[in-house]
Amino acid sequence: MKPNRDSDDLKPPTFGLLLRRLRDARGVSRERLAFNAGVSASYISHLEKGDRGHPTREVVDALLRYLDRITPLSAVERRHLLDLAGLGVGEFPTVDQLRAEITDDMRRALDLHEPNLAAYVDTRWNVLACNQSYERAFPGLAQDVNILRWLLGNERSREVMVEWEDEVRLTVHWLRGLIAGSGDTAWSVEFLAELGRFGLFREMWDEGVAAYGRPRATMHLRESGSGRRRDIAVQMFSVFNAAYPSQIQIFLGIPSWYENITAAE
Repeated sequence: MKPNRDSDDLKPPTFGLLLRRLRDARGVSRERLAFNAGVSASYISHLEKGDRGHPTREVVDALLRYLDRITPLSAVERRHLLDLAGLGVGEFPTVDQLRAEITDDMRRALDLHEPNLAAYVDTRWNVLACNQSYERAFPGLAQDVNILRWLLGNERSREVMVEWEDEVRLTVHWLRGLIAGSGDTAWSVEFLAELGRFGLFREMWDEGVAAYGRPRATMHLRESGSGRRRDIAVQMFSVFNAAYPSQIQIFLGIPSWYENITAAE
């Protein structure tokens, strides 16, 4: 995919931007929202412009109650706004720091999952370690490290991902939710600038949708070389780590083959 390098205007999600979008979607003025939330209209204006720090829990709850009364908020919208208010996990460790936490026993566990796909990934979808089945299923991903970097910048991803565009969209939406949940969006600026070179990323990012997981457990893959298709039943589990709680996950993929589908298709 040819990169689009005009990405200077990509911005991380913020509490103010989401509040403005939710308010506009309900046709509510700043004055009306402020009155019903028990704050001033100028305070709402400052929040939306990002001129104020994280609001208190009481203020956020009041805003949510009123917006929900006008038009019910989805569970994702509610969580996204709360995350952006500063209830996240703080700073993220680097890939190298997390890889240093993958012990020899943990690597042997990946091999024990053969022929199923198995990998340790962080919450930003960086591959920390994987078994051979995973590496064959996603050629080049271990070298590209990050799944979005691989999906957008490695043509081999199109060869093996049957629903490539759907997977890209899901991962972009998932990234938005992750950034909100981090509680500190500063870490994402450089990553967004890198991904913003790709026009499709910019288009999907502008949809403004957040996700917090896969809507269905099945991923459709095509085997590199033979072209045989298979369903992968995907499971994700958090891996305990004292140094970096909740930062390492294990990806397990259990394949089932479509024997009647060939590369000639």
